[in-house]
Amino acid sequence: MNKGKVFLVGAGPGDPKLITIRGMEAIKKADVIVYDRLASPRLLMNTKPGTEKIFVGKLPDKHMLKQEEINQLLVDLALQGKIVTRLKGGDPCVFGRVGEEAELLAQNMIEFEIIPGITSAIGVPAYAGIPVTHRDYTSSFTIVTGHEYTNKTYTDVNWDKLANSTGTLVFLMGVANLTNIRDELIRCGKSPDLPVALIRWGTWMEQETLTGTLETIVDQVKAANFQSPAVIIVGEVVKLRDKLAWFEKKPLFGQRILVTRARNQASELVDAIDDLGGEALEFPVIQLQAPSDLTIKHQLSQALNQLAEYDWVIFTSANGVEYFYRSLIENGIDIRSMVKARIAAVGPKTAEALRERGLITEALPSRFQAEDLLESLLPQLKPGQKVLLPRADIARDYLPKKLHELGLQVTEIDVYENVVCTDHGDEVLELLRKRAVHVITFTSSSTVSNLFEALKQLGVSEPLELLENIDIACIGPVTAQTAESLGLKVSYIAEEATVTSLIQALIAAKT
Repeated sequence: MNKGKVFLVGAGPGDPKLITIRGMEAIKKADVIVYDRLASPRLLMNTKPGTEKIFVGKLPDKHMLKQEEINQLLVDLALQGKIVTRLKGGDPCVFGRVGEEAELLAQNMIEFEIIPGITSAIGVPAYAGIPVTHRDYTSSFTIVTGHEYTNKTYTDVNWDKLANSTGTLVFLMGVANLTNIRDELIRCGKSPDLPVALIRWGTWMEQETLTGTLETIVDQVKAANFQSPAVIIVGEVVKLRDKLAWFEKKPLFGQRILVTRARNQASELVDAIDDLGGEALEFPVIQLQAPSDLTIKHQLSQALNQLAEYDWVIFTSANGVEYFYRSLIENGIDIRSMVKARIAAVGPKTAEALRERGLITEALPSRFQAEDLLESLLPQLKPGQKVLLPRADIARDYLPKKLHELGLQVTEIDVYENVVCTDHGDEVLELLRKRAVHVITFTSSSTVSNLFEALKQLGVSEPLELLENIDIACIGPVTAQTAESLGLKVSYIAEEATVTSLIQALIAAKT
């Protein structure tokens, strides 16, 4: 068997968008991901189907595997012919022990690449509003390990030189050794009044920043029960934080928000959350596809071949528009055969999807749900008119039922199916179990029911218990009603059934 290849990748300090393009490429092509606890779980959602994921994380008091075992694991996997991506927090060459891993790979003549990452030594302070250099304060900085290994082969930290330097000092992995760091710096000449900052889980939603001086910081850390992982910054540049702190001031900072919308629709919501300082955790529990049942496909074909007969074609979602057009192409039907029909849409996104295809809808109601659309169309609806409803297989029956009651001839066609999706569910499940998700967004009733079903498929016997104490945000009252019927307590309801309104509800709740 041919040997595989190992990519030794720096994942950056936490924010998954800080990974390099080359690093993301290595994640996407990997057969196996070997990762530690400082690599964002969101990065694992970019793996191809079937990728094996092996956690080898290290805690202050517990190591899943010894470093020597990790080194050998990489060799063994590569000898099986696999593409292996070793994902490390920060930069692998800055106290990441990548040299030891690469040495053993080289000894076994296994091809490897080292892909740099943004080190936490500069990335974490930047997210706290502390640049490690500034022309008014210092033109240099030093990165120092905060703890030392008993079997180290390098020399002791030279505290005299560190204390006499004018540059910023950055200590990594040093919370447990903070008292010694403080004592040595003061003993060797650093002023007790020198500013100090500790930044915990920097660039993550859990980011916390504590500032003080060399004299006060140890007591402050004890009082706040400030735990690792944290970066320690010592120097005058810490004073800039009051002016330059930006990340923690964003309106959705501190919020990890689960987005359950179908992937092809989620980008607007995901981008808005990220831009506002939140962390959008994608778990598209909906997967859309063309109808698979032959009977339904035959009914769809029949309805489309009678397109010229309809007085109305009413679309209830942008997805309905997309799959309606796909069905026209598949059945070889000219859109011009719909010349008689008037077009109606539920919601501005649906109307926009039609407008992009050259179809102008009737005037939209002020609110964006089927009840309001029907009310606005009532003066124009006449008994005997033929109505075509292209929609999802699980769509609500309110609209067709009311149209029938008004004496119209309604033809419902399923232009797409809504099926449960559990892709990358393990990563989401881990965060839910850690109580690390703060808000769940639902943009339709099907996202609610599909999330419950997806969790059951992932082995959760009581999904409601897992979701308790998480804020629930719904795009409208119909979706909220579905959530409440399943036992969820809805925290926020958008005033309008739009992503913009949903985001506004989240911001209002945070402020």
